[in-house]
Amino acid sequence: MIPRAYVVLASLPLTPNGKVDRRALPAPDTLTLDKQDYVPPRTQIEELLVEIWVKLLGKEQVGIHDNFFELGGHSLLATQLTSRIRDAFQIDLAVRNLFE
Repeated sequence: MIPRAYVVLASLPLTPNGKVDRRALPAPDTLTLDKQDYVPPRTQIEELLVEIWVKLLGKEQVGIHDNFFELGGHSLLATQLTSRIRDAFQIDLAVRNLFE
């Protein structure tokens, strides 16, 4: 597991028992992270693939460098994705390739 973001704190919030109070930790600004990493599709093929991902994942925006699994994809959606890619491009893509 690789952290998506780091948040710098002056000190960790603690419970009365002296343990880290995880509920009091601030959430990272994911809107800023999502916008700065976005790279729009540049070709017709990339546009088609992005359109498939958007419909399948229920996202408003998907960039060409986004990770299917980080956006909420899982093994069942991966099988649907390979099926839709097969229909759109007439190529066989193994689900295993998505995991790689």
